[in-house]
Amino acid sequence: MKSFRVRELNSSDTEALLAFEIQNREWFEAHIDARDPAFYTLHGVAEHIQSYLSDFTCGTWHPFVIEDPNGEIVGRANLKNIDAANSTAEVGYRIDQCACGQGLATLALRQLIQQAQMRWELRQLVAYVYEANIGSKKVLSRCGFLLEPPPSNAEAGDECRFVLSI
Repeated sequence: MKSFRVRELNSSDTEALLAFEIQNREWFEAHIDARDPAFYTLHGVAEHIQSYLSDFTCGTWHPFVIEDPNGEIVGRANLKNIDAANSTAEVGYRIDQCACGQGLATLALRQLIQQAQMRWELRQLVAYVYEANIGSKKVLSRCGFLLEPPPSNAEAGDECRFVLSI
């Protein structure tokens, strides 16, 4: 089995992250909301990274990348909207289309859970997934997240909310 590594995002990742995002743009946009077209430039990705690192410094975001054995970025994972007062955060991840099915989303999500517990001392994680995103729903369930019943006013096509108490 290939050896993959999850590590914190850093400012030197601009070119590699841009390549990853461009290569997978159509794939991602089939599963999550599209990014602004201005994002898909060196300047756009550099600003994106700096924003994430600034939020990391403030304690509201913890960004990671997943690298293959050659050091190429094949995924991303984030603890976002970290709320220390309520001990909660959201999780999010995206995996290169060519790397799907290798357990990378599960690897990344387990890293997020570990960081949430050990570094941030969080008690609850939340994930939002579109109903049609079967793969992510399976990953979340595999890692112990439970699907919450939709609110009574939910409409078809809304996102599903998964919660993990830790």
